[in-house]
Amino acid sequence: MIDIRLDEEQQLIADTVGAFAREQVRPAAHEADESGEIPASLIQQAWELGLVQGTIPEQYGGYGSAPSAVTGAVVAEAMAEGDLAVAVHALSPRLVVDPVLQIGGEEQKAEILPRYCGDTFVPGSAAILEPNWDFAPTKMNTTARKVGGGYEIEGVKTMVPLATDAPYMVVYAAGEDGGPIAFVVAAGTPGMVVGERDLHLGVHALETYEVRFEGCRVDEGARLPGDAMVAIRRARVAQSAMAVGVAKASLDYAVDYAKEREAFGVKIAQKQAIAFMLAEMAIEVDAARLLTWEAAWHLDEGHDGAREVSIARRYAADMAMTVTDNGIQVLGGHGFIRDHPVEMWARNARGFATFECLASV
Repeated sequence: MIDIRLDEEQQLIADTVGAFAREQVRPAAHEADESGEIPASLIQQAWELGLVQGTIPEQYGGYGSAPSAVTGAVVAEAMAEGDLAVAVHALSPRLVVDPVLQIGGEEQKAEILPRYCGDTFVPGSAAILEPNWDFAPTKMNTTARKVGGGYEIEGVKTMVPLATDAPYMVVYAAGEDGGPIAFVVAAGTPGMVVGERDLHLGVHALETYEVRFEGCRVDEGARLPGDAMVAIRRARVAQSAMAVGVAKASLDYAVDYAKEREAFGVKIAQKQAIAFMLAEMAIEVDAARLLTWEAAWHLDEGHDGAREVSIARRYAADMAMTVTDNGIQVLGGHGFIRDHPVEMWARNARGFATFECLASV
């Protein structure tokens, strides 16, 4: 029987991260989106919450136990409700930490995880998405071919977060059987070429890049020996949770606005068309959250979770676009003004249909 109620510790985490997102992240989001830069001090504040270190076992320098996908989903949603770009940047270390924990070998854990247990923020990165209209993790054009005592990686990845700053990047490629395999590639590895910063419709404050692998050779020890789809599914749960967070922000803002805005002598929240729209938005947000938590629960129970993760991801991506668009409609002409964050949330939400491996639980 599925039980996805939050326990006392998870609720405390949700409350703590939610308060940080509302009080620290949200006020900084507009300026970060306009300038294209996230204050380093804000990322450091997020780091000091222990959202990454708390998932790393004590034997590797952390102060947590085995990571929970449900807890990770709660954190991802709360952070994204503050701002999506900040959430992805602040949680980027998990793009490395989580795959190493889930599908890495003991030597890899001992070498890499302590790097993410210090007092100062250390970014992580992952390269999976490719600039192809028919991209799928099980059908990648980037290949990893066995050469000597290691592998040679060839291909192009796009929307790779923090590629210029992260000391490690988890790179996903097609193995010799065509299925996905994953590698931890250190910064500066010959043959890994980071291009110019991407320009996108949304998440303006998040640094992402195209990365080319041109005869990039790594040794056998760089390969994560477990099933790469395990890491990819956990990343998709995080994306679903972030979609819920962005949509929840738009919903709450629209509700508050409708309760304050008057038209023809009454609050517009009393107008049936507006009230019904807000109700539908709330239903969609809750439905996507429950699907995301269900998918996370299956992963925590050791199940494959492929079906549940796919459903949650698809539903959450569509939901986020619909709810954030409705948020603009509730504000009317004000929804089109950059002084109100609903336009930014709609731009950010449009990306969930495309995003891959921007976060992990």
